[in-house]
Amino acid sequence: MKTVFVLFDSLNRRSLQPYGAKTIKTPNFNRLADRCVTFDTHYVGSLPCMPARRDLQTGRLSFLHRSWGPLEPFDNSFPELLGNGGVQSHLVSDHFHYWEDGGATYHNRYHTYEFIRGQERDPWKAMVQAPWERLREKYHEMQFDTTPRSFHRNHIINREFILEEKDFPSVQCFDAGINFLNYNRNAEDWFLQIETFDPHEPFFAPEGYRRDYPTDYEGPILDWPRYARVTEAPEEYEELCANYCAIVALCDAQLGRLLNYFDEHELWKDTALLVSTDHGYLLGEHDWWAKVRMPVYDELAKIPLFVYHPDFASNAGERRKSLTQTIDLMPTILDLHGLPSPPEVEGFSLINLLEDDGPLRKAALYGVWGSAANITDGRYTYFRYPDDFDKQEIFQYTLMPMHPMSLFAPEALRSAELVEPFNFTKGVPLLKISGHAETSINSGLGIPNRSLAKGFFQDQGTVLFDTLNDPGQIDPLEEKDLEDRLVCLMRDLMKANDAPPEVYRRFGMT
Repeated sequence: MKTVFVLFDSLNRRSLQPYGAKTIKTPNFNRLADRCVTFDTHYVGSLPCMPARRDLQTGRLSFLHRSWGPLEPFDNSFPELLGNGGVQSHLVSDHFHYWEDGGATYHNRYHTYEFIRGQERDPWKAMVQAPWERLREKYHEMQFDTTPRSFHRNHIINREFILEEKDFPSVQCFDAGINFLNYNRNAEDWFLQIETFDPHEPFFAPEGYRRDYPTDYEGPILDWPRYARVTEAPEEYEELCANYCAIVALCDAQLGRLLNYFDEHELWKDTALLVSTDHGYLLGEHDWWAKVRMPVYDELAKIPLFVYHPDFASNAGERRKSLTQTIDLMPTILDLHGLPSPPEVEGFSLINLLEDDGPLRKAALYGVWGSAANITDGRYTYFRYPDDFDKQEIFQYTLMPMHPMSLFAPEALRSAELVEPFNFTKGVPLLKISGHAETSINSGLGIPNRSLAKGFFQDQGTVLFDTLNDPGQIDPLEEKDLEDRLVCLMRDLMKANDAPPEVYRRFGMT
């Protein structure tokens, strides 16, 4: 088998025409849906970026035990398992988190990989004496920050070197992916992952992609929302949304290039194609921008998935209602190549669903470490928060004590204890580190774990929604029997995940 997997970042499925978008034009996603089986009830597992990728590579949830971090020594990794089974795997990505401390073990599992530079805060270009006064005039004050380690500082400098469409990292990703196909499309047994950081913020796209999305905004560059409530003036809000439309249009165009290649070289005869994202993105829904800080509403949790398999080409254009999850992609990819899933895998192969729809799981558990535990049965969603958020009992379990951009500080590690293995760690004990005591070593300073900082998570409150009759999750339900049923399902999934004992206490479960 030959497989191409396209992974976007922060792609809100409601921005795609196959999922009902009215504002953004995505003709190539329409073409994709005409070829593929489209999954209508596909949910995330762990959020955000690297936790989602750990779920994706390992086929199991990670947010109950660990925040953002590398693959662990005991983790199963599907590209590594592909290699063990004789399948060449290749990663093309501009997702710079793979090259930070907290993602440094993921890309090494592939046989080969290419890193495209320049996205967001990627420490790519050096300008020791940047022309800050000139640059200040170019950007809205919301996204101009020159302090050391600022996300904006690196991006402002990188952007000085991204001048034409060919320079954009996502364009280069698809260039590299197509180049891989030029060399290898006639070979057997390979897996290609084309992964781009777009449409993640900042919403920076070539100028031509904005033509269909005009606004009345006349200020400096404004394409990077804060992870905060929507407080911008109406014209600023519209400008930010228009720039998201533009970068989704850029993603659509790149996807179109790949589909053209499939058409031209008749890859549909012998090559599988999967397209998805790690999580969604809030564009003002629930009065929020972005992700993580607020409840994991469906704009974040319910994500697109398209799957094409040459053996099921006759099922092109069909939809599936079965409840699926990110953790299902790992066993699906192994199944595509005739390889079994390890016993630690919690996900299910989706291959059988390509022919006929049917039940796969009763419920899906998902969330962000340190925040709520969330569950859906495909219709109802339930967000359960700790009773005392600021004093919750929470730990990190890891042998790879790293944050996104730093190592754990010695102050945190001095209090660590070695604890018994979980059922998925292959007999390996782990370090148990207090979530509250944790600090990083950024700039040599003790910085509290942001995820547990007072006020970081907001709109806390256990709620239940009926997404069939209330797809916007606006009006919470008060139905004790239904809540009890979902709590039982949540407890069962936590048990299957071998959740630590304090997780049940955090959420008031016996």
